[in-house]
Amino acid sequence: MPVSTRPVVVCALYRFVQLDDYRRLQAPLQQLLEEQAIAGSLLLAPEGINGTVAGSRAAIDTLLAWLRSDVRFAGLAGRESCTDRLPFRHVRVQLKQEIVTMGVPGIDPNRRAGTCVDPADWNDLIRAPDVLLIDTRNDYEVRVGSFRNAVNPHTRSFRDFPRYVRDHLDPARHRKVAMYCTGGIRCEKSTALLRELGFARVFHLRGGILGYLEQVPPQDSLWEGECFVFDERVTLDHRLQPGSYRLCHACRMPLAPADLQHPAYLPGIRCPHCSGLHSPQRQQRFAEREKQMQLARSRGAAHLGSAARQTMER
Repeated sequence: MPVSTRPVVVCALYRFVQLDDYRRLQAPLQQLLEEQAIAGSLLLAPEGINGTVAGSRAAIDTLLAWLRSDVRFAGLAGRESCTDRLPFRHVRVQLKQEIVTMGVPGIDPNRRAGTCVDPADWNDLIRAPDVLLIDTRNDYEVRVGSFRNAVNPHTRSFRDFPRYVRDHLDPARHRKVAMYCTGGIRCEKSTALLRELGFARVFHLRGGILGYLEQVPPQDSLWEGECFVFDERVTLDHRLQPGSYRLCHACRMPLAPADLQHPAYLPGIRCPHCSGLHSPQRQQRFAEREKQMQLARSRGAAHLGSAARQTMER
């Protein structure tokens, strides 16, 4: 991929690894992010690390070098894209019980994950007629874009996925199952779940959709639509550039261009998905928040912390 001239690097990273001392990592990691004016969030849990952060090229390189200096993170890979401004407003390192919440005890991707497939080999796998392709993301993400012929489980959160598996999949009938997600973490954990339930041949996409879009040329792609991301860019196109969707700040749903023209749409207050769901008092609070956000944008502050603002100014 050619080197981008855009000044902000967005890095999505995760690694499943046993972290008995994950609590002790929180303070030094938070300090490093603040010193490097990196925005975004990282999650630490006994099962590893996960998160998406953004900053200058030098800052992201410093973070990755710091993490990889710990032998447990030596193989950590980050999926990167570039943009013109920081897509996050805060920086935080949080402690969790899981770095991606499935809610099923004992699922360990380090012990029972399925076969990891490189993006270059993914098309051949999912074209096979005996492979069931499943999107492990939430319903609103799938509706923005998905791989051709992929099954949408219609989940509202990742906690719903185990119930979908129990209700709809059978190891005796579904002999080959391929799964994918945004950056690779949900589909990798999903393969560990299926392996625990007796599915023999389970595959997941290395680096997720972001890795696929980075490595597979558009003319060879089986991806259709855009990819939802959990930051202010909302979606990315096949060239990992900001897509055509916007975010409803009232209900957090991605809005297609047609939604922005709908009579029910009021920026920051309501959209076709949540119109009629909020009380007048709550809509008034949304309106005030939108006003403050617009003022912040007009000043160039964008609700960012002082260190991040200084980086943007430099």
